[in-house]
Amino acid sequence: MAVTTFGRRRARDGTMPLRAHLVEFRKRLLVSAAAIVIGTIVGWILSDVILDAIRAPITELASTRDRQASLNFSDVSSAFDLRFQIAITAGIVLSSPVWLYEVWAFLMPALKVAEKRYAAGFLLSAVPLFLAGCAAGWFVLPHMVVLLAGFAPDGSTTILTARPYFDFVLKLVLAIGVAFVLPVFLVLLNLAGVMSGKAIIKAWRIALLAIVAFTAIATPAADVMAMFLLALPMIALYFAAASIALLTDRRRRRRADRLDESFSPDPIPTPEQS
Repeated sequence: MAVTTFGRRRARDGTMPLRAHLVEFRKRLLVSAAAIVIGTIVGWILSDVILDAIRAPITELASTRDRQASLNFSDVSSAFDLRFQIAITAGIVLSSPVWLYEVWAFLMPALKVAEKRYAAGFLLSAVPLFLAGCAAGWFVLPHMVVLLAGFAPDGSTTILTARPYFDFVLKLVLAIGVAFVLPVFLVLLNLAGVMSGKAIIKAWRIALLAIVAFTAIATPAADVMAMFLLALPMIALYFAAASIALLTDRRRRRRADRLDESFSPDPIPTPEQS
């Protein structure tokens, strides 16, 4: 007798033929694509709001530096291309809970119990941290635009081309979002036995130097407060990952000691004891 799950027939031993895998993959892909399309439509509706938010640093630049600054569309179709790119990016972000679940549901039957637990923990921790990192990148964005564009001489006009400017905003926000997820990878490496908690702690000087260098690049050099506010949570996340790794190593040692005690042979009695 076979068990049916989301259109796939699974045998008693848990195996599934290649055809059923392909059918399952197609259904998951269609659901994910439909979610992205719906999210893209919502993103297109919200494109004006998103574009105003992206353009806000340029307006701030014009007001604070007393110069003309504007977002330039170099050809006829560039405005449409930018809105479409904003809509697709917003659609992928808005539909991420759906397609992440579909990817998880497709891979879950092939994972072992421990691997399912690790993957679930990764998703539950990585997604909020990634969103928090994107929020931090959005926080430092106006400071970077004002400072970097402020190197232009007085009396000049700052004209930013729309497409490269949006790519700059997207890369900055995504880079800081990914940086916030890196501590989760450290925990996964520890769970997989690749890196111990002591090794993570010993590398704290290198980690601090890398974090400071990254925040110095991602934030204006003159804005020390923005650099501090960005570096502080990243440092806290690094040491939190190290603490989790140390606790995991301690539990492993205790489990190994209990196994050694349970499998150790009973001592041979001496003649006096017998």
